[in-house]
Amino acid sequence: MPELTTYEPSALSRTLSPQDRRLDRIVNVDIGGRGVEHLYEAALQTQDGWPLVGRAADLLAAVPDKSTVLMTTGSVSRAWISPTIGENDGPAGAAVIARALALGKRVTPIVLAEETLIPSLGPIFETAGLTVLPPDKAREANMGGTLLAVALVPFTTNDDEAPAAARQVLEEYEPALLFSTERVGRNRNGFYYNMRGVNFGQDRARVDHVFDLAHDLGVPTVAVGDGGNEIGMGNVSDAVAAHIPHGADGSCACGGGLGATTRVEALVTAACSNWGCYAIAAALATRLGNHRLVHTPHLEAALLRRGVDVGLINSVVGIVDAKVDNIEISTHLAVVELLSAVVMASLATT
Repeated sequence: MPELTTYEPSALSRTLSPQDRRLDRIVNVDIGGRGVEHLYEAALQTQDGWPLVGRAADLLAAVPDKSTVLMTTGSVSRAWISPTIGENDGPAGAAVIARALALGKRVTPIVLAEETLIPSLGPIFETAGLTVLPPDKAREANMGGTLLAVALVPFTTNDDEAPAAARQVLEEYEPALLFSTERVGRNRNGFYYNMRGVNFGQDRARVDHVFDLAHDLGVPTVAVGDGGNEIGMGNVSDAVAAHIPHGADGSCACGGGLGATTRVEALVTAACSNWGCYAIAAALATRLGNHRLVHTPHLEAALLRRGVDVGLINSVVGIVDAKVDNIEISTHLAVVELLSAVVMASLATT
């Protein structure tokens, strides 16, 4: 397993660290009581206490203008019932990051996901202001500045095909960075488990193989997660085993625990993965001096409504509603408002 890279913050990041730390703390308040604060503390230790969102935003800010970023999100939440059922945590956060990259750096986001989830993911990105196009047309649009665009590309669900497919996708798109949010990775025995210790790897795109290879090759990787079973949680595997239900060996049918093994250069933990993305977008806005990249309550409300329209489920209770991770809509709007309040004062002077 590759070693974690050492983080040496830039002078700007050192200046912004008090702000970034506030963003970290807001999104890691463990409202759901699932143990994320333990994962947050462990992730901080991996980078000598420097804020998590700061490191992630540094990597996004360093991406060359008009380059390509590979992204992934979406969870086949009830795979044993149907591969078309997705959850509402993840897509909205990914859409906000894709919007920020396209708006702030003319980056082309290419999203890898299950073919079965692409019909429900597309409308979420459209609500965030991006037009869904094939990869070549999305690049043309973003590079020319004519509109914000994103491409949604299916990735294999076959374990045997995944390593070669991962290499092919990296060679084809030559990404400057990879970004994952709320995307389950395989545990040390090669299986994909949910927070209840249930194997739900059926019909799941094996995108974690792309991140493993990219990390090996030195391509920057950023991941957001809230439960311990997502891409990037290999950075804090000991904390997952110690503090997350079903995280330890033998505690569930999964064998090896539910903890994902994939490591990334920058891990952001959050009580809700969407919130982690919103905090990164806020931190990126201050680095680029662009207030338009900051997520807003108005857009958040629209994204939550659109998730219901396309049938994304509140995965905690298995209901199609706007309460992501069963957290009240008002709380999601309040978190977005708080994140904006932390950064808008400094952005007003830029």
